[in-house]
This record gives sequence, structure tokens and C-alpha cells, in this order.
Amino acid sequence: MDGSGPFSCPICLEPLREPVTLPCGHNFCLACLGALWPHRGAGGTGGSGGTARCPLCQEPFPDGLQLRKNHTLSELLQLRQGSGPSKGPGPEPSAPNTPEPSAPCAPEPWPAAPEPVPCDACPEGAALPAALSCLSCLASFCPAHLGPHERSPALRGHRLVPPLRRLEESLCPRHLRPLEHYCRAERVCLCQACAAQEHRGHELVPLEQERALQEAEQPKVLSAVEDCMDELGAGIAQSRRTVALIKSAAVAERERVSRLCAEAVATLQRFQAEVLGFIDEGEAVMLGRSQDDLRRQEGQRSRLSKARHNLSQVPEADSVSYLQELLALRLALEEGCSPGPGPPKELSFTKSSQAVRAVKELLATACTSQWEQLRGLESDEGGLQKLGAEAEADLQDPDSTGHPENEAPRDYFLKFAYIVDLDSDTADKFLQLFGTKGVKRVLCPINYPESPTRFTHCEQVLGEGALDRGTYYWEVEIIEGWVSVGVMAEDFSTKEPYDRGRLGRNPSSCCLQWNGRHFSVWFHGLEAPLPQPFSPTVGICLEYADRALAFYAVRDGKMSLLRRLKASRPRRSGAPASPTDPFQSRLDSHFAGLFAHRLKPAFFLESVDAHLQIGPLKKSCISVLKRR
Repeated sequence: MDGSGPFSCPICLEPLREPVTLPCGHNFCLACLGALWPHRGAGGTGGSGGTARCPLCQEPFPDGLQLRKNHTLSELLQLRQGSGPSKGPGPEPSAPNTPEPSAPCAPEPWPAAPEPVPCDACPEGAALPAALSCLSCLASFCPAHLGPHERSPALRGHRLVPPLRRLEESLCPRHLRPLEHYCRAERVCLCQACAAQEHRGHELVPLEQERALQEAEQPKVLSAVEDCMDELGAGIAQSRRTVALIKSAAVAERERVSRLCAEAVATLQRFQAEVLGFIDEGEAVMLGRSQDDLRRQEGQRSRLSKARHNLSQVPEADSVSYLQELLALRLALEEGCSPGPGPPKELSFTKSSQAVRAVKELLATACTSQWEQLRGLESDEGGLQKLGAEAEADLQDPDSTGHPENEAPRDYFLKFAYIVDLDSDTADKFLQLFGTKGVKRVLCPINYPESPTRFTHCEQVLGEGALDRGTYYWEVEIIEGWVSVGVMAEDFSTKEPYDRGRLGRNPSSCCLQWNGRHFSVWFHGLEAPLPQPFSPTVGICLEYADRALAFYAVRDGKMSLLRRLKASRPRRSGAPASPTDPFQSRLDSHFAGLFAHRLKPAFFLESVDAHLQIGPLKKSCISVLKRR
């Protein structure tokens, strides 16, 4: 039975041995699942290995799941292989008169034996099986018609071989002569003419001799084939698990994205309802006031009109009525001329569209920025360049950085947050890692496994993943001791000696150092002290498009620039020359070359009590996105 189909294990691709069936319906070998779940073992319960998942569909199972042999499936497999059911628990053996070939689970029939080669000399339709084939006559003969080759001296020189169905394959296609030799130099079968012409001087042996040699080596070849097939089977099983994992991860991510987008749409719909309700409320309040004023003015006008009409109807002889009506007209006139509230200078709800437009623009900007970040493109660098412009506002004084006025909101940088995880394969043996976020220097070496990327002379460790374009921001908390934080080229050798391998002491890295007294920046072996006081939280912003690296002191949600490392722009003609700064000159000469490499976050713990923690930015990033 081959290694595929419903009766094979998806892990080893071999026929199922002691099959077990998972709750999702997939079948596996008991030993294969035991090897895949090392903490569970054969028939055991879950241990400390985490939640188990089906290798095919990735469906999780509870820790208490027990792996037990599927006896029914095992007996079906044994019936299919022709060995009958095994003794033990399960159904009784089948009766002797059970039909063998016609049963549904009967073993597959062996291929029929090949038909005998017919004799070419026998009459058509009554040919007997051939005993031998003649490579000279290109015909096969039964024992009766083989007599002339045994008796005639002229035919005794013909080469007789076991019966061949297609004799033309045993002839040289060029000379139409029997293939009698084997060339070991070119590994081809030859006739006598080929051996005497094109293959003269080659090592030629008879076909039978070469076959005997190859048959002796056949077990080695078959063993190598089996080993290769086993490796390919393991690789296929791993690839299948990888494909299933990718599919399940993509499905889960689609669901998360759809849910988050639905929540965003619901948030926008709530905002729309609130704004429309605000407009309705403002309209109702202001409309009620205006309508009351309208009714008051219409009543006053009606009273004036009525009093004027009454005065015009008084007879000339009636002085009493005249005086009374004129007084009523004067009173109505005084009441009608009282100033009203007048129209509002500005409607209270007319700025609603401006608020909605601002939200729309923020949303469009955020979507564009996050999409470019997702694709790894250079996005919205202008804001960071503007925020860091104070670091190089005056080229005549490159060190005029880090003043109190050079502050920026932390929320802006969180848009470019990069989650740094420490790479344990690079950690020096005198560094103890606490998960993927914390590291401390220790006195006793730690027995880490061998790794070609591990630092051997410097107490340093790198972050996982390489940065090659875009903008990245991460934070580090200095807990104790002398600490350096920065970046290092991915291809920098971790076997460099201490004087060249330290962070900032070579052209392939740069860093911010806290030496217990003050901050300073290092690059290519040069140091530039900084005047700012100690800050336990340091923010690092890598701007690939601008080829700049900035260090910030983070306090109470505010960012104070410590130093922004960047090569100066070429000075305009006629501009006054600035005093020579060796550190800035070194930046101008070599710092841009650092960005020709993929960079990694790097950390150097210099003193024996050094201890640092990478800041958790994930929750902060989520809160910033919610506020935005």
C-alpha cells in the first residue's frame, strides 16, 4: 500500500500503525502523535506542552484528551492487508467461508503475471511460448523451433537470451546490432561497432559483468532511496502542517480584521448619530426662540394696525373717543417699537461639518499611514523630520540639541511603534534573559546552546528581526547599571574582539550610553557627551528614509530630544564655516553608510549590575489608535 490515501498517516505518510482518531475526525499513528506532542505521550494526558492542536486542521483540544487506539479502523486495515483481524478486544474473527476477493475490505489482487512471449516461428494463432530470443535473428523461438540454432554450425554463433518481447530495444539504434558492452565512462550500453569507434579507449565490460556489479550495489541504492523517501515524507508532513497553519492563521486574521473594521464602522455610525442629534437639538432650541420672536412681532404689528384703523373711524365731534383711541395707538406704538432679540450672530451647530471633516481627514491619513507601514513603505516621514528639526536647526552648532523646548507628544511616535523581542541566539553567556523583554548581566556564565550568531567577547544581545525601510520606534527602561542602547548592522560579526565588537565602537553600530554620570552617544569609536539629566525611559526612533537615529528622554507622555544622529547637509556656498566638531565630522563621513545594511536593535550591558527592560508599547499603541 502506498503512503497516500485514507488509510495512511498524514505525518509519516505510511500505512496507519495503531491508529487513533482525534475529535475532529482525522486519523494518525499513535506513535506519530506521541512524538508530535512530547508532553502527552502515548495515551497520556496533557502536560506542560500547551494546548494541543490537530496537525491538519489546527483545531485545539483540551489538555485532558487521551489518545486511544481505534480498534475498528485497525481491524479494517489488517483485513485490507490480508492478515485478518488481530487477537484482542473487538469483534470475533470472521468465518472460514468469508469470501476473500469479493469482500469490500479484501486485499487488493496482485497484478496479473505478464503474458509469455510467443514463438515467431509457430503458426499464427497457435504460437507456443518462446524459450529463448535470438538477438541476431531478431526473433523468439519455442523449444521445437530452437533446434536449428542448436544443430547448425552457422547459427551456433548467434547470441541467445531469455525471451524478450521487444527485441528492437536490445539493438543499437545507430548500427542495428546487438548491445553487448557497457561503457563505464559514459554509462551507456554499446554494440560492437560503437565500442570500436566512438568509445575506443574507454573502460568497456560485458553487460552481464556490469549487471552483476550493479546488482551487488543495489541494496545500497535502495537503502539510500528509502532514506531519501523518509526525508521527503517528513518534509511533506512538515509542509502540510505549515500549509494548514498558514491557512488557519489567515482565516483567523481575516476574522479579526473584519471584526475590527465592523467596530470602526460602528464607531463612525455612533459619531454620525451624535453629530446629527447635536444638529437636531441646536435646531430645535434656536428655532423655538426665533419662532416665539416671530409670533410676538406679528402680534405687535396686528395691534398697531387695529389701533390705527380704530383712530381713523372716530367721528370729528367725538373728542372723548378720539383721545382714547389715540392713547391706545401710542401705547401700541411704544410696545411695537421695543427691540427684539434679533437674529443670532452664529448658529451653534454650523461647525458640525468641520468636526466631521476633521475626523474624515484623520481617518484617511491614519489609513494611508498604517497601510504603508503594513507594506513596509516609507510613510509620513515629514512629521518626524519636523519634530527632529531642532536637532539640526543650526548647522553651525550640531550639538544644539536636547533643550527643554525640543519636546514632542509621545502619542505621535507610537504610530511607528516596533515591538522588540530579544534574540536568545545572540545573547552573550554572561547575560541572563527574562522572557523576550528583560536582560541582566550576571557573574556566572549561562550554558546557552551553540549558535553562530552568539556574541563571544561582548556582553551584548540583539533584537529579533531586521529593519530595512520605514520608521521604527521602541523604548527601553534602564533599571540599573551602565547600559548602551542603539542599532547594529545585521551582517556584523559577533566574534569581533572586545575593543571592536562593542556597540558604537565600529562603523557598523551606534548607541546612546548611560555611564552612571551622564548620557553620551557613540559612533565609530568616537563619543559625544550630552548635558541632559538621567531619564530611566529612553525612546529610540530609527528613520530609514532620512538616514537618522534619534534618542529621546520619555517623561509623563512627553518626549525630550537627547540627540539626533544624522549626516549634515552640504553647506551652501557663502555660508560661514562652523567650528570643527570631530564627532559630527565622523557622522558626515560614515553615518550614511550604516543605512546601507539591514539594522537590528542592539543592547550592551557594560557594568556587572546592568539591567534593562524593553518597554511594552502594545497597549499604549492601541490606546493611541482608539483616541485617534
